[in-house]
Amino acid sequence: MPEYYEDVEVGDARSFGERTVTKEEIVEFAEKYDPQPFHVDEEAASETIFGGLIASGWQTAAICMRMFVDNMADEAWIGARGVDELRWIRPVRPGDTLRAEVEIVEKRPDESNPGIGRVHSKLTAYNQDDEAVISWIGLGMVERREPADE
Repeated sequence: MPEYYEDVEVGDARSFGERTVTKEEIVEFAEKYDPQPFHVDEEAASETIFGGLIASGWQTAAICMRMFVDNMADEAWIGARGVDELRWIRPVRPGDTLRAEVEIVEKRPDESNPGIGRVHSKLTAYNQDDEAVISWIGLGMVERREPADE
């Protein structure tokens, strides 16, 4: 069942996902999109401040976005205007298992389109040790059930 703008309240929160990140996918993603030594070469990575291979922050964001889409978004969530406050808090390493939490932090009608509401949600992902690894505020757009009901 779609979760329309009217169904979402500030403070609503959900936890979801469990996704283990492999060395192979870290290297594959980095070779294609972010070929820095600490993402693609274990030996070179061991000589960096990270002390070993780590996932690209962009890959971590993509993994979390997939978990969000699979677990939160439905057809009433119609996209986003961007993200604010993107932070790579802690490196993601091979074998880390990620889970995410999302909290609605703001909502308001869209002034230029009465059929849409703006819903800002803070996503934070954690590793298996409950350490935050990434966070951002998504600037979502959600269909309104009845624009005149507000």
